[in-house]
Amino acid sequence: MAFSTYLVVALGAVVAGFVQGLSGFAFGLVALSFWAWVIDPQLAAVLAVAGSLTGQIVAAVTVRRGFDRARLAPFLLGGLAGVPLGAILLPHLNADWFKVVLGTLLVLWCPAMLLAKDLPRIRAGGRLADAVVGLGGGMLGGLGGFTGTLPTLWCTLRGYERDVQRTIIQNFNLTMLAMTMITYGGSGLVTRTALPMLAVVLPAMLIPTVLGTRVYATLSEAAFRRVVLGLLTASGVTFLATALPRLL
Repeated sequence: MAFSTYLVVALGAVVAGFVQGLSGFAFGLVALSFWAWVIDPQLAAVLAVAGSLTGQIVAAVTVRRGFDRARLAPFLLGGLAGVPLGAILLPHLNADWFKVVLGTLLVLWCPAMLLAKDLPRIRAGGRLADAVVGLGGGMLGGLGGFTGTLPTLWCTLRGYERDVQRTIIQNFNLTMLAMTMITYGGSGLVTRTALPMLAVVLPAMLIPTVLGTRVYATLSEAAFRRVVLGLLTASGVTFLATALPRLL
């Protein structure tokens, strides 16, 4: 591959690492906004999962927020069922249509939440609803490391405080990404082509991830909410920008 390709991959890892350290999610979403233009989608998915997993390990060490088993369990049970489904679908799914649907949802819904003075709080559904959201998050993880998108949106709608949300998302992402990486390895998606890229991505993201966790510690509840909803909106824009040109 060209040297410029490696530079773009490294830049994407640096920016995505900082964002993940700050927000607890979105490594894959941010990285793919760089990588989608220069590398194959399947390779990008492997790199996104590996980078996301590394970032979550760093965050787990630097931003310790406990382990709430009662709240986390439904997300994990749903997610563990979803990861293999996503990995199975990855070679067969029309990724562009999938990105358009999810991107449209994020672009329409998240800015409305960002502008609303009082966020609507969803209290219905209980643990079953949490498990369904976890299932969706697991499937998105299998499709490319997007484990945190749906659970983060759901936790925001639930009205969870900043640290409670971070606890759920951080532990959910760590578990799902580890499962996804194992699934990718077992299914042969991690090829020799990915190894030089992994050698670029993983070192490039480490320091930015730590810096992001330091900034997170300074954020208020309101500022964290704005960061999360802003990132979800940007994620939707990224999905649409990468998928629509190919469909049109």
